[in-house]
Amino acid sequence: MLKELLRAFFLIFIAEMGDKTQIIAMTFATQYKVKEVLFGVLIGVFLNHGIAIILGKYLSKVVPLDLVQIMAGVLFVIFGILALRVEEEEESGYSKRNFSPIITVALAFFIGELGDKTQLTAMTLAAEGNYPIFILFGTTLGMLGTSGLGIFVGSRIGEKIPDILIKIISSSVFLIFGTLKLFQVLPKEYLTDLNIITYFVILSAIIFISIKKLIYLRKSGQKSAMREVAATLYTQTKELKKAVDDICLGEETCGMCMGEKCIIGFTKEILEKAKKEECYYLDGDVDFNKFINKSFNIDKVIEALILIIDDYLKYGIETDERFVVNKTRRALELIIFNKDIPFNGDVHSYIENIEKENKGIGDIIRKRVLND
Repeated sequence: MLKELLRAFFLIFIAEMGDKTQIIAMTFATQYKVKEVLFGVLIGVFLNHGIAIILGKYLSKVVPLDLVQIMAGVLFVIFGILALRVEEEEESGYSKRNFSPIITVALAFFIGELGDKTQLTAMTLAAEGNYPIFILFGTTLGMLGTSGLGIFVGSRIGEKIPDILIKIISSSVFLIFGTLKLFQVLPKEYLTDLNIITYFVILSAIIFISIKKLIYLRKSGQKSAMREVAATLYTQTKELKKAVDDICLGEETCGMCMGEKCIIGFTKEILEKAKKEECYYLDGDVDFNKFINKSFNIDKVIEALILIIDDYLKYGIETDERFVVNKTRRALELIIFNKDIPFNGDVHSYIENIEKENKGIGDIIRKRVLND
């Protein structure tokens, strides 16, 4: 068992060094988080090699490999064109982004390995071996190993490369490998001079229009919508996390930390998760009344609440109560007023509601936030 696993691992690892999938992994790592790319690679390769190993030598009888490779080539070209698209309307429902990079990477690797040498290797090993599940683990780990090297390099250079250059590089990788695959597997009768010229003229026109639009947006000072929203939310949660950390009494005052049982401890946890994992929306409602409320420094709590209101005015208001900043606001309200303060998405009416509850605190917030 172990012998077949190791054999499969080393064969795939050596075969994929410097191959297109390693380069693709590198380009994905310049755009997405390392864990997203790795998880996407794992899913795509596991499904791809799983199909090969389950069907084994009968795959070619079900679907001709030439046809599979043609489909893979076409899809790679489509991926290359889509890589140059301008991201729009990414602000709304930003939490949905958590899944899209993984699916994108998984699809790319699943398609990229269709009819490729690693899939054929997996099929051959399965036909020869006695433990197909261990062969699957070995081939998948081999792909993760080579892809991991590419991801490591890509993650180190991603932040140093402009958005537009990342898009062009990513697009080029897919277009080059897709075009080469098509030239290798398409029947010769389709590779006429007229067809080749027509293909490159259409492809060049699409690339020219897409890059021209990207350059225009860059010159006009517009950022990638996805990156702009990501940077904004990251900044919000990072600043808010510092303010909430400052409220925490610490073990020297509390004794043993109660963690998520404490209202501030729980708030710290959700902000830390948001900052690290870019998970800005919580599932379901949270009953803050069940948490322990201690004798926190009210002035520090007010400062944190002012920071949230300032962010509402600076970055805009997200009315979804699942939003981590809104959850934090509710926790601070309970500490200060021992109740929720009605908030309908309007800062001025919110401050008025605070003044109704406590005129002194309301006046402080109004002066600091609205300069009244």
